[in-house]
Order: sequence, then structure tokens, then C-alpha cells
Amino acid sequence: MKPNFDKYHDGLVPVIIQDAFTNKVLMLGFMNEEAYNKTLQEGKVTFYSRSKQSLWTKGETSGNYLLKQEILLDCDNDTILIKVLPTGPICHTGNDTCFGESNTEQFLYTLETIIDQRKDIDPKNSYIASLFAKGKNKIAQKVGEEAVEVVIEAVQNDNDEAFLNEAADLFFHFLILLKSKNKSLKDVLHVLQQRHQEKTNK
Repeated sequence: MKPNFDKYHDGLVPVIIQDAFTNKVLMLGFMNEEAYNKTLQEGKVTFYSRSKQSLWTKGETSGNYLLKQEILLDCDNDTILIKVLPTGPICHTGNDTCFGESNTEQFLYTLETIIDQRKDIDPKNSYIASLFAKGKNKIAQKVGEEAVEVVIEAVQNDNDEAFLNEAADLFFHFLILLKSKNKSLKDVLHVLQQRHQEKTNK
């Protein structure tokens, strides 16, 4: 099913952009059929600019692209919902969304994408790739080492900055371990949600 671009005299339909993981509404734009087809083909959301009267791919200047994950149409086929993975802030003001809301949790999923993109490149050019080249056991060992360092910083020292840096290292390597097992942060969150639901229903 395709959008009904003939419904409005200008051939444009509104497009709602939503973060695929956080479900945060990021922005509203417009597409004509050409912009829609380009989005399908290239995987980066392209809009039609009513002010410039031309196509524009979000991120072509800033580098903050909207990577298409899923496209849905409303019941009348005249409004498009695109679920995306943003690669940076959405608004020209530098905000996470065009509505001034925070979407910082989205970065975790962006980080997962970066890990996936780098895991198979030359290990000489990427720390992530070098870990994958050493295998799952080495990655798991690295997670264990980082966990120990977090514990040490938590109980022996009184340096919040050092503790947070070690915690960030642990989380980063945990995401790499998940990818080595062909799992994602979303899978872990699903388990936690199931546990919560089970306890709530008791």
C-alpha cells in the first residue's frame, strides 16, 4: 500500500518521524512521491521542502541522518509514520527533537549501530573490530575486567568522575558482548519488562 499523494492539490503528505526505539516523536515533515521513493531506495529519510520547493535529505548538511527502520500509513493512506534511528540531534537548534524534548536514551541504540558497522572492518583500524577478531571469549573476559574496575572505583575510591568513566567502559563492552551473541539491548530490556509484568500480575 502506497500513500495517496493525489489527495492534496500539492501532492504532499505529512510525515511524522518517530524514534524506533524510544518512541519519541522527533519532527514533522512533508513528502511527495519522489521523496518517498528516494527514502525507500536509500534508507535515509528524504523530505520535500515547501520553502525551497525541492527535495532535501535530513542530515545532508549536518550529518544527522534519519535511518529508516519502518514505514506505516494511517487508515486513510494520507499520513506517513516513519520509525527511524537518528544519528544525532534532529532540530536545527541542536535539540534532540523539534519539540524541545530530550531523547538522550536514543544514543545507546546509535552506539549499537556503530558497533555493528565496525565489527567487520580491518581490526587495525578499529578497537571494536579488534575485539571481535579475538573472539567471544576475549570479549567476555574484557567485560569481566571492566566490571572489576567498576567495583573497585565504587568501594575503594571517592572519585565520581573515575567511577562514571569505568561504568561507561563496562556498558560499552557489554554492548559489544551482546552483539557477539547476536543479541541487543532491546532483548535485555524485553526480559526486564517481562519480569516486571510478572511481578505486577502477582
